[in-house]
Amino acid sequence: MKFVPGLALVFDNWLKIHTLLTRPDLLDWLDAIETEADKWENVTISTHKYGGTQFNYGGKEIGHIHSNGLLDMLLSRSIKQQLMQQGRIQDHHSFKNTGWISFYIHTKRDAGYALHLLQIGHERLSKGSVSNICLPEAY
Repeated sequence: MKFVPGLALVFDNWLKIHTLLTRPDLLDWLDAIETEADKWENVTISTHKYGGTQFNYGGKEIGHIHSNGLLDMLLSRSIKQQLMQQGRIQDHHSFKNTGWISFYIHTKRDAGYALHLLQIGHERLSKGSVSNICLPEAY
């Protein structure tokens, strides 16, 4: 899809329509994540080149969420390893041996966890490090 200009964006819009018909609650959760992240310092929101909503800090991508609830984001390999040990995230669906991760949002609780992951990415880019990746019990 990435070799045909615009095809990924069309596909993601079809995903959004499908999600609207089958999982409207998911779109509400994605909107809530976007609303919260938009409040963070120096964060901008744009359309990702392969579809979905992209979260940026100072022009650098924090991560992006596709319309089916798939969060993809880049972390340091050490943070990725720590989070993988917690068992909630997985290797990125395309870039296995990198800092990229994937996380599917299936529930409202997952949406909270996705927001926390984006906060980790924001802190990593804004401060150059992450002070605490521990999760509150709510996630």
